[in-house]
Order: sequence, then structure tokens, then C-alpha cells
Amino acid sequence: MPSVSRSASQPELTALFASVQQHFQDVIVPLWQGPGWNADMALPYEALDAEHQPLPPQRYRAMACARQLFLFSSLIGQVPHAEERAAALFRSLQCHFHDAEHGGWFYSIDPQGAPLDQRKDLYTHAFILFACAHYWDKVREPLVESVLNATLEVLAQRFATGDGLYEASLGRDWSSLNSGPLQNPLMHLAEAFLATLSVRDDAAVQSALVALCTAMQKRFIDPQYAVLMEKPLGAVDNWFEPGHQFEWYFLLQSSPLLRGSQLHASLERAFAFTEQLGVDQQTGAVRAMLDLELDGRPRDATQRIWAQAEYLRALTLRPGSEASVRHQLQALQQRFLHAGGWYECRDELGEVSRKDMPSTTPYHLATCYRGLAEYLR
Repeated sequence: MPSVSRSASQPELTALFASVQQHFQDVIVPLWQGPGWNADMALPYEALDAEHQPLPPQRYRAMACARQLFLFSSLIGQVPHAEERAAALFRSLQCHFHDAEHGGWFYSIDPQGAPLDQRKDLYTHAFILFACAHYWDKVREPLVESVLNATLEVLAQRFATGDGLYEASLGRDWSSLNSGPLQNPLMHLAEAFLATLSVRDDAAVQSALVALCTAMQKRFIDPQYAVLMEKPLGAVDNWFEPGHQFEWYFLLQSSPLLRGSQLHASLERAFAFTEQLGVDQQTGAVRAMLDLELDGRPRDATQRIWAQAEYLRALTLRPGSEASVRHQLQALQQRFLHAGGWYECRDELGEVSRKDMPSTTPYHLATCYRGLAEYLR
């Protein structure tokens, strides 16, 4: 899809991306190698304040551990000691969060390391699968692949509902909590399935992924606007999130297996509508939550860095999007990145509304920058 305008602006975009990447490696990653790392627990703190001090720990989540495992796996060979950190995070995932009695992984532990929220949730298990796929790709250790396989088994035997979808949450002993399926964990499961398929051939995973996307089209796509709702169609108090629309679009568009599916066609059709309602045309800010039944007015106009990153990543796969990619990368850099790290949220007026830096956010930046690197290649 190269064009004259893209080649003309390529040096400027390349330089801009180089500066953002440098900020990631020189500022953001060291936060989680130093002040964000609890060496006694061998876990990342949940968040740092604006002065780089850990917020007093209330809990540690398996999902946060898994996201950081992905982060440092992706940095092996690029950042000193990334492999040692990834190995420590993998051990901690097993040591702190694995449920030896019932199988699977706890949602969270308390500051002393005792199980806290002992439910089994799909979001957590999806990220464990995602992280293990990336880590195994780098180290090829049999133990890592055995955890990956164990996670796949739990997903298929415990969470799967038989119609292509999966329960969002279950009790510690796998008892039903009547949660039903929810969009966000299902999206990250699709992402984890794609990560698994990128590192090995796996017919069962491929079949599960296709079935999941078929069921998402049937149960979550609004028939009028083709947007993906956060709860199944017909659920009370439903909404959609532009950031998740863009995230799904990237996953589907970047996969030869899923490109051309009905779900992909829906997200393709809804892209301009999502931009129109969900993105401020002047600033490029992505709004958090929208109500379809209120003419798309924001239910929550908060601007979050992760949604900004997902919009930028999605744009790298849109034909003729050279100017938009550059504009959105500038918006990300100017509105959310700063010398000490990043701003997590701005309010609807653009004022910084959250100054703490969660350990989970670098995952979004890393996947966004990977998409940009691919685009510039």
C-alpha cells in the first residue's frame, strides 16, 4: 500500500517513531526494572505514582504478572536483563497464582502473597496463554510449553460453553457464577489464540479461534451499525467502546485466517462510524464508552492511553492512512507521554485525570509499537 504521500512523509514518521521508541526503552521499561519491581515478591507493583514511588500494594494480579511477562519476553535481545526478568515473572506466575488444588490460576493475591480473589476469570487465563506463547517463542523451554498447554486445556474444559464462546468468570472450584460471556475477555482470548498460532501449528486452537469469531459475529455485533457491543445483544445496559473496536479490527485485519470473515467485514464496515463518534477530530482523542441508543453520545468521554495506542495500531492497517498515522503518533506523544513516563487518562476537557502509571499499560504500548515497526518496514 505504499504511496507517494507515504514515501514523502516516511523520514518524518520514522524519526517520530524512533523518538517514541527511545522513550519506551529509556524511560518506561526502566520503571519496571527498578522502582516498579518488588524484589521480595518477584512481582511488579500494580502501579507507580508520578514520582515513581509504588502505590501502597492492595493486591497483585496474575493478569498484571502475565502482561509484564509478555513485555519482557518481547524485549529479550533488545534490553539488558530482559530474559532474566521474564524468567522471574514466569516463575512467579506459577509460584504465586497457580491453584494446585483445582487447577487454573487465581485472579489475585494479597500483599503478603496469600490468595485474595480466588475466582478463575477468562481475562486472566487469556493473558497467561498470550504471555506463555510469546515467552516460549523466545526460550523454547519445555516447561513453558507445558504451561501453555495446561492453559489451553483449562480454557477448553472449564470456560468453553459449547457454542464458540466462554464464561467470563467461574468460582475457584470451577462452579458457575452465571457471568455469561463478555466482549473484553473474549477479545483477549482471540489475541492469545493468534499468539499461539504464530508460534506453532495447532489445529484445535485454529478451530477454537474460528468458532469464537463466528459466535462473536452472531452474539455481539449490532445489526444496524455493525459495532461490537460489550455484552451480548439483548443484554440490559449495553454499550460499545471505540478502543475495543480498534483493537478487534487490528487482530482481524492482521490475521490471514480471520481477514475476510463475517466478523472482519462487520468491523471493517463500522470503522468510519466508530471514528466519527469515538474520536475527537481536532485532538485525535479516543472516547472511552458510547451508547448507541443515545445517538452515540459518550457515556464516558475519558481519554485513555491504551485506547489511543489501539487506534494508532489499527490505522497502520488502513489503506491510505499515512497522514492519520503520523497525526495519531504525534497525539500519543504530545498528549500522553512525558519525560517521567506517561499519563494514563485525561478527562473530556483534556485535563490529566490520572497520574499514576499501572504496570499493565506497557503491554499496550509494546503491541502498538510492534504494529508501527511492521508498518514502517
